[in-house]
Amino acid sequence: MTTSRGFGQDVYDDVIVGGGHNGLVAAAYLARAGRSVLVLERLGRTGGAAVSTRPFAGVDARLSRYSYLVSLLPEKIVRDLGLGFAVRGRTVSSYTPAERGGRPGGLLVGGDEARTRASFARLTGSDREYENWRAFYAMTGRVARRIFPTLTEPLPDRAELRARVDDEAAWRMLFEEPLGRAVERTFADDLVRGIVLTDGLIGTFADAHDPSLAQNRCFLYHVIGGGTGDWNVPVGGMGALTDALAAAARSAGAEIATGHEVLRIDTDGTAPAEVTFRTATGEGRVVARTVLVNASPRTLAELLGQEPARPAAEGAQLKVNMLLRRLPRLRDEAVDPREAFGGTFHIAEGYEQLARAYAEAAAGELPSVPPSEIYCHSLTDPTILGPELAGAGYQTLTLFGLHAPARLFAHDNRQAREVLLTATLAQLDAHLAEPITDCLAFDADGRPCIEAKTPLDLERELRLPGGHIFHRDLSWPYAETDAEGPAGRWGVETAHRNVLLCGAGAVRGGGVSGVPGHNAAMAVLGH
Repeated sequence: MTTSRGFGQDVYDDVIVGGGHNGLVAAAYLARAGRSVLVLERLGRTGGAAVSTRPFAGVDARLSRYSYLVSLLPEKIVRDLGLGFAVRGRTVSSYTPAERGGRPGGLLVGGDEARTRASFARLTGSDREYENWRAFYAMTGRVARRIFPTLTEPLPDRAELRARVDDEAAWRMLFEEPLGRAVERTFADDLVRGIVLTDGLIGTFADAHDPSLAQNRCFLYHVIGGGTGDWNVPVGGMGALTDALAAAARSAGAEIATGHEVLRIDTDGTAPAEVTFRTATGEGRVVARTVLVNASPRTLAELLGQEPARPAAEGAQLKVNMLLRRLPRLRDEAVDPREAFGGTFHIAEGYEQLARAYAEAAAGELPSVPPSEIYCHSLTDPTILGPELAGAGYQTLTLFGLHAPARLFAHDNRQAREVLLTATLAQLDAHLAEPITDCLAFDADGRPCIEAKTPLDLERELRLPGGHIFHRDLSWPYAETDAEGPAGRWGVETAHRNVLLCGAGAVRGGGVSGVPGHNAAMAVLGH
């Protein structure tokens, strides 16, 4: 075994395991503070799940392949690190097709208040649901403005955060009772209820009334982003963010080594840690005063030679990327497809449909009516398409399927993937005037431009534990135990004082936010 294999030094202030966006955020902050920093990344590129790729052979379309929209990334991080990165707002919040009285229709939210009000009235027959909608999201907006700034501050305890929220009804609704109670109390229409609930189910396998409140925690993170809850499209694709972060880290002096898989971390918590890694040519090691792990808590335990916590994390989503020659026509002729797909396009996400899909999946069956939602990034950011494709009207579609836990794919991942994909596209087709497959583009080998990934595929490709996009169930954004030391105050502590967790599994982790990376760096710097 050799030491430091071509690195600038043998001992670093900080070694970061994993070059995903959180690891790069930490690297940039620490290097800017004058510390020696080395990032070790297993793959041949940085970015982790926040990357842009051209998945279809010979096709000039750069898709955000695994993670899609930006809401939780604080402007503070973009500003502090001088990132050349921007997002664009979507002109429409969402469109949900529905059939009422044998007629195709739907609910269009966003773009214009009068149109949104009218759309609610057409769907529900009155203004009551719209007024309840406005009041409900005015409440979540107030909570967002009070909670979001705390994500990049030392971790408050529960009482401190409750005082910050300063709204007992909102606190009870979001933090103490299952989300389903608030949804059912506030809204009467099944479709409206379902649209609201979906924010509690992205990457989270739970029922509306789950006593664990996992759905509440997921919902909270989906409505507080940026202090507004808006979900925006990354200009240039998600890889534009991680490319900018890698450039910022390097320009500050951090070293980034790709193709370096960390195998083991040896430490007693006080003396500098030894980090053992593997490359294509052999093994090596490097010494670090502090190790920041931008990987899952399960991976951290394995690196330290410990038993991972139980129960194991389990992802619960189907991810589908498509390239279309044109957007499909809708059965609802009152809505332009460019508007319908310009926001989040909800499929089979009525409240009862979501409950039935959850029950079927919990019983070990693929949902018979699989719920999903769709985003068309190219409508908001045409730069992700090559000029020839953009000029010819091509569009990207990304589908995120709910209630698809990893256990459903354990017996035969390939077959289950195909069955679920077919059923999911059939639910979309039910609201289209033409099959979505008729609109697919073809790659250079004549194959349709569509790919689907299950939780097991994500575990294999990205080492997400059980395919869990948040590494484990999301935490509340407050300290649940007495925090000790800087790492505890920032929610990034592990069992070893000189090993910090800077990935999505940290407190206040999850999503494309950079928050765990920022907070781990602040803990190292003693802030």
